[in-house]
Amino acid sequence: MVSKRLKEFKNDEYRDFQANLVPNIPKKSIIGVKTPEMRKIAKEIYGTKEAEDFLKDLPHRYYEENLVHFFLIALIKDFDECIKAVDTFLPYVDCWPVSDQSSPAVFKKHHDKLVKHVKRWIDSDHVYTSRFGMRILMNEYLGDDFKEEYPKWIAGKKGDDYYLKMMKAWYFATALAKRYDETISFIEDNSLEPWTHNKAIQKAVESYRVSDEHKAYLKTLKVK
Repeated sequence: MVSKRLKEFKNDEYRDFQANLVPNIPKKSIIGVKTPEMRKIAKEIYGTKEAEDFLKDLPHRYYEENLVHFFLIALIKDFDECIKAVDTFLPYVDCWPVSDQSSPAVFKKHHDKLVKHVKRWIDSDHVYTSRFGMRILMNEYLGDDFKEEYPKWIAGKKGDDYYLKMMKAWYFATALAKRYDETISFIEDNSLEPWTHNKAIQKAVESYRVSDEHKAYLKTLKVK
């Protein structure tokens, strides 16, 4: 069982640390296992009957089981199978680290087919499904496959949840680093909610990838 494997790496001090990072889930659901051990477990069981049964056994009891689940999904090589597995699992994601940890390698090879799923995830009413979609858009589509409509998807996403707003800010801070000319107008035009607007500026100013000139200008665009 995956839970038994995880408990072999149980670390109470690390559990306490993780509990502080994800205060919205019960501490009793956290075993206290570091990411390298979880990735190792996923690689060891990938393609086995144990993994097949585990992926079907939802919802999981432990936070780390959810992470191993997404690490297994990230190893799936067939695009359609991977998308199906992601769609099955996303409704069970209940915190930001699980939403943020997994980036299936197969996604990079299929940007043309992936983008419609990214839009669908962003539009979801489930906070962590939407956050996952925004992160994938940030990770996969700020390079050569960038389109000017993509930041509009993020700016148009409404919601008061802290983790949703933080992801929006993270997206725009990263976009300002990688696609400054195409995204600065969203800040200039106050297209984001005030909190998200200011947080995006803060994160961009803290980034080593944003020029000093751009940082100085961004500071003048903060809102009260």
